[in-house]
Amino acid sequence: METKKAQQRFTEEFKIEAVKQVTERGHAVAEVAVRLGVSAHSLYTWIKRYSVPAEQRAQHDGQADEIRRLKAELRRVTEERDILKKAAAYFAKQSG
Repeated sequence: METKKAQQRFTEEFKIEAVKQVTERGHAVAEVAVRLGVSAHSLYTWIKRYSVPAEQRAQHDGQADEIRRLKAELRRVTEERDILKKAAAYFAKQSG
C-alpha cells in the first residue's frame, strides 16, 4: 500500500537559496531537487517565482491579491443579484 508524503512547507529563504543553486551556481534542477528533498516541479515553480526581482514580485503579489479580492466581491454581488431576481419574480407573480 502506498502512503502519501505529507506536504511540507518551506521558508522563502530556503526557496530562494534553492533557486540560487540552479540559477547562479549552475547545478541541475534534478540534482538540487534530490539533494534538498523537494520535487523538481516545485523547484521549477520556485525558479519562475524567485528569478524576478523582489520589487516586481511584490507588485505581482499585490495584483494577485487584488484580483482574488475582486473575484470574491464579484461572486458575492452575483449571488445578491440572483436572489433579488428571484424575489422580484416571486412578488410579480403574487401581485399579478
